[in-house]
Amino acid sequence: MGFMPIMWVVWSSLVVIAAGLYIYRSSLTRDEEDQIFLDDSFEHEKAAQAVIVSKVARVEPYLHVAQWLVLAMTAVVVIYYVWNILEQLNIVH
Repeated sequence: MGFMPIMWVVWSSLVVIAAGLYIYRSSLTRDEEDQIFLDDSFEHEKAAQAVIVSKVARVEPYLHVAQWLVLAMTAVVVIYYVWNILEQLNIVH
């Protein structure tokens, strides 16, 4: 198997992983409230929001790493094709 199919498999796998993490984070934040509960009668709401925030905080680092890996792999793909074009035009050897 050549370099190009492996490159595309790695890139597409990273994109799928990043998209899955993004969708998961979006599904978590769907139920998040942007309000402050000042009364003690809403303690259960505070606890539910705290659980959501902690889950999102656990997912965020993985999402950032996945996004950086996709960016790096996209740069590899672009560099590969630019280099290939330059070789075809006999600009580099």
